[in-house]
Amino acid sequence: MKIKCIKSGKRFNRDWIFRNFTYTFIEGEHYAVTGPNGSGKSTLLQVIAGAIVASEGSTTYEAADSLQLDPDEIFNSIAIAAPYLEVIEEMTFVELLNFHQIFKPFLPAIKVDDIISIAGLKHAANKQIRYYSSGMKQRVKLAQAIFSNTPCLLLDEPCTNLDETGINLYHQLIKNYCKDRLVIVSSNDVQEYNFCTKEVSITDYK
Repeated sequence: MKIKCIKSGKRFNRDWIFRNFTYTFIEGEHYAVTGPNGSGKSTLLQVIAGAIVASEGSTTYEAADSLQLDPDEIFNSIAIAAPYLEVIEEMTFVELLNFHQIFKPFLPAIKVDDIISIAGLKHAANKQIRYYSSGMKQRVKLAQAIFSNTPCLLLDEPCTNLDETGINLYHQLIKNYCKDRLVIVSSNDVQEYNFCTKEVSITDYK
Protein backbone atom coordinates (compact mmCIF):
# COMPACT_ATOMS: atom_id res chain seq x y z
CA MET A 1 0.00 0.00 0.00
CA LYS A 2 1.10 3.55 -0.74
CA ILE A 3 -0.34 6.79 0.66
CA LYS A 4 0.47 10.06 -1.09
CA CYS A 5 -0.23 13.47 0.44
CA ILE A 6 0.07 16.27 -2.10
CA LYS A 7 0.25 19.87 -0.86
CA SER A 8 -2.08 18.86 1.96
CA GLY A 9 -3.13 21.36 4.60
CA LYS A 10 -5.62 21.65 7.41
CA ARG A 11 -6.98 24.67 9.19
CA PHE A 12 -9.57 25.28 11.88
CA ASN A 13 -11.26 28.62 11.42
CA ARG A 14 -8.39 30.95 10.41
CA ASP A 15 -5.60 28.97 12.02
CA TRP A 16 -3.55 26.67 9.80
CA ILE A 17 -2.42 23.52 11.59
CA PHE A 18 -0.10 22.52 8.74
CA ARG A 19 0.30 23.46 5.06
CA ASN A 20 1.96 22.19 1.87
CA PHE A 21 2.48 18.70 3.25
CA THR A 22 3.75 16.58 0.37
CA TYR A 23 4.97 13.12 1.29
CA THR A 24 4.68 9.48 0.19
CA PHE A 25 4.28 6.70 2.74
CA ILE A 26 5.20 3.23 1.47
CA GLU A 27 4.16 -0.18 2.77
CA GLY A 28 6.93 -1.97 4.64
CA GLU A 29 8.39 1.28 5.98
CA HIS A 30 7.91 2.67 9.49
CA TYR A 31 7.50 6.44 9.91
CA ALA A 32 7.46 8.75 12.91
CA VAL A 33 5.51 12.02 12.79
CA THR A 34 7.12 14.19 15.44
CA GLY A 35 6.66 17.64 16.95
CA PRO A 36 5.76 19.43 20.19
CA ASN A 37 2.43 18.99 21.95
CA GLY A 38 -0.31 20.79 20.07
CA SER A 39 1.70 21.07 16.86
CA GLY A 40 -0.76 19.12 14.72
CA LYS A 41 0.60 15.56 14.71
CA SER A 42 -2.76 13.99 15.52
CA THR A 43 -4.54 16.19 12.98
CA LEU A 44 -2.14 15.07 10.26
CA LEU A 45 -2.64 11.43 11.23
CA GLN A 46 -6.40 11.81 10.98
CA VAL A 47 -6.08 13.44 7.54
CA ILE A 48 -3.90 10.53 6.41
CA ALA A 49 -6.52 8.12 7.75
CA GLY A 50 -9.30 9.92 5.91
CA ALA A 51 -11.06 10.57 9.22
CA ILE A 52 -11.07 14.33 8.62
CA VAL A 53 -10.99 16.20 5.33
CA ALA A 54 -7.99 18.34 4.43
CA SER A 55 -8.63 22.04 3.83
CA GLU A 56 -6.35 22.00 0.80
CA GLY A 57 -4.41 19.51 -1.26
CA SER A 58 -5.19 15.84 -1.69
CA THR A 59 -4.50 12.36 -0.35
CA THR A 60 -4.45 9.30 -2.59
CA TYR A 61 -4.31 5.64 -1.68
CA GLU A 62 -2.74 2.94 -3.82
CA ALA A 63 -2.97 -0.81 -3.30
CA ALA A 64 0.00 -3.14 -3.57
CA ASP A 65 -1.03 -3.92 -7.17
CA SER A 66 -0.87 -0.16 -7.98
CA LEU A 67 -4.64 0.16 -8.26
CA GLN A 68 -6.14 3.33 -6.79
CA LEU A 69 -8.28 2.75 -3.72
CA ASP A 70 -11.59 4.51 -3.18
CA PRO A 71 -11.11 7.05 -0.34
CA ASP A 72 -14.58 6.13 0.95
CA GLU A 73 -13.43 2.52 1.39
CA ILE A 74 -9.97 3.23 2.77
CA PHE A 75 -11.05 2.34 6.31
CA ASN A 76 -10.84 -1.31 5.24
CA SER A 77 -7.09 -0.92 4.70
CA ILE A 78 -6.21 1.13 7.78
CA ALA A 79 -6.26 0.34 11.50
CA ILE A 80 -5.71 3.08 14.06
CA ALA A 81 -5.09 3.28 17.80
CA ALA A 82 -5.26 6.60 19.62
CA PRO A 83 -6.03 7.85 23.15
CA TYR A 84 -9.05 9.83 21.91
CA LEU A 85 -10.69 6.82 20.24
CA GLU A 86 -13.22 5.10 22.47
CA VAL A 87 -13.94 1.41 22.83
CA ILE A 88 -17.35 0.01 23.77
CA GLU A 89 -16.88 -0.18 27.51
CA GLU A 90 -20.12 -2.06 28.14
CA MET A 91 -18.61 -5.02 26.31
CA THR A 92 -16.09 -7.51 27.64
CA PHE A 93 -12.79 -7.84 25.79
CA VAL A 94 -14.03 -11.11 24.27
CA GLU A 95 -17.23 -9.47 23.06
CA LEU A 96 -15.38 -6.46 21.66
CA LEU A 97 -12.95 -8.57 19.65
CA ASN A 98 -15.73 -10.80 18.27
CA PHE A 99 -17.72 -7.71 17.31
CA HIS A 100 -14.70 -5.99 15.75
CA GLN A 101 -13.73 -8.91 13.51
CA ILE A 102 -17.15 -8.83 11.85
CA PHE A 103 -16.13 -5.55 10.24
CA LYS A 104 -12.34 -5.92 10.12
CA PRO A 105 -10.91 -9.47 10.20
CA PHE A 106 -7.81 -10.24 12.23
CA LEU A 107 -4.45 -11.34 10.85
CA PRO A 108 -4.41 -14.88 9.39
CA ALA A 109 -4.24 -17.71 11.93
CA ILE A 110 -4.81 -15.26 14.81
CA LYS A 111 -7.82 -16.11 16.96
CA VAL A 112 -9.60 -14.06 19.63
CA ASP A 113 -8.16 -16.24 22.40
CA ASP A 114 -4.67 -15.69 21.00
CA ILE A 115 -5.09 -11.90 21.06
CA ILE A 116 -6.34 -11.92 24.64
CA SER A 117 -3.43 -14.08 25.79
CA ILE A 118 -0.77 -12.07 23.92
CA ALA A 119 -2.19 -8.81 25.27
CA GLY A 120 -1.81 -10.17 28.80
CA LEU A 121 -5.50 -9.72 29.60
CA LYS A 122 -6.64 -13.33 29.96
CA HIS A 123 -7.54 -12.73 33.61
CA ALA A 124 -9.95 -9.95 32.62
CA ALA A 125 -11.25 -11.29 29.31
CA ASN A 126 -14.84 -11.60 30.55
CA LYS A 127 -14.91 -8.40 32.57
CA GLN A 128 -16.59 -5.29 31.15
CA ILE A 129 -13.96 -2.92 29.75
CA ARG A 130 -15.40 -0.09 31.86
CA TYR A 131 -13.74 -1.75 34.85
CA TYR A 132 -10.31 -1.89 33.20
CA SER A 133 -7.49 0.40 34.30
CA SER A 134 -6.31 3.05 31.83
CA GLY A 135 -3.30 0.91 30.97
CA MET A 136 -5.46 -2.15 30.30
CA LYS A 137 -7.72 -0.08 28.04
CA GLN A 138 -4.69 1.04 26.07
CA ARG A 139 -3.68 -2.58 25.61
CA VAL A 140 -7.17 -3.25 24.24
CA LYS A 141 -6.85 -0.39 21.73
CA LEU A 142 -3.40 -1.49 20.59
CA ALA A 143 -4.41 -5.14 20.25
CA GLN A 144 -7.57 -4.26 18.33
CA ALA A 145 -5.54 -2.20 15.84
CA ILE A 146 -2.33 -4.22 15.52
CA PHE A 147 -4.09 -7.55 15.03
CA SER A 148 -6.45 -6.16 12.37
CA ASN A 149 -5.57 -7.54 8.95
CA THR A 150 -4.73 -4.22 7.29
CA PRO A 151 -1.67 -3.14 5.29
CA CYS A 152 -1.52 0.19 7.15
CA LEU A 153 -1.34 0.85 10.89
CA LEU A 154 -1.61 4.34 12.41
CA LEU A 155 -0.57 4.82 16.04
CA ASP A 156 -1.11 8.08 17.93
CA GLU A 157 0.86 8.25 21.19
CA PRO A 158 0.66 4.45 21.48
CA CYS A 159 2.28 4.14 24.92
CA THR A 160 -0.18 6.46 26.68
CA ASN A 161 -0.96 5.05 30.16
CA LEU A 162 1.28 2.02 29.68
CA ASP A 163 3.73 0.90 32.37
CA GLU A 164 7.13 -0.61 31.56
CA THR A 165 5.62 -4.05 30.95
CA GLY A 166 3.02 -2.56 28.62
CA ILE A 167 5.66 -0.62 26.69
CA ASN A 168 7.70 -3.79 26.25
CA LEU A 169 4.57 -5.55 25.00
CA TYR A 170 3.97 -2.75 22.50
CA HIS A 171 7.45 -3.12 21.03
CA GLN A 172 7.09 -6.89 20.89
CA LEU A 173 3.81 -6.55 18.98
CA ILE A 174 5.43 -4.18 16.49
CA LYS A 175 8.35 -6.55 16.01
CA ASN A 176 6.22 -9.66 15.60
CA TYR A 177 3.26 -8.38 13.57
CA CYS A 178 4.21 -5.19 11.73
CA LYS A 179 7.40 -5.99 9.84
CA ASP A 180 5.92 -5.75 6.33
CA ARG A 181 3.19 -3.21 7.05
CA LEU A 182 3.09 0.55 6.63
CA VAL A 183 3.30 1.94 10.16
CA ILE A 184 2.99 5.65 11.02
CA VAL A 185 3.52 6.69 14.64
CA SER A 186 2.56 10.16 15.87
CA SER A 187 4.56 11.02 18.98
CA ASN A 188 7.08 13.28 20.68
CA ASP A 189 8.39 10.44 22.86
CA VAL A 190 11.26 8.57 21.24
CA GLN A 191 10.49 5.30 23.08
CA GLU A 192 7.24 5.14 21.09
CA TYR A 193 8.91 5.36 17.69
CA ASN A 194 12.54 4.28 18.10
CA PHE A 195 11.93 1.40 15.66
CA CYS A 196 10.96 3.84 12.87
CA THR A 197 13.47 4.36 10.07
CA LYS A 198 12.04 7.64 8.79
CA GLU A 199 11.03 10.80 10.69
CA VAL A 200 8.70 13.57 9.55
CA SER A 201 8.65 16.77 11.62
CA ILE A 202 5.28 18.50 11.51
CA THR A 203 7.00 21.81 12.28
CA ASP A 204 8.49 21.75 8.75
CA TYR A 205 4.99 22.28 7.36
CA LYS A 206 3.79 25.37 9.21
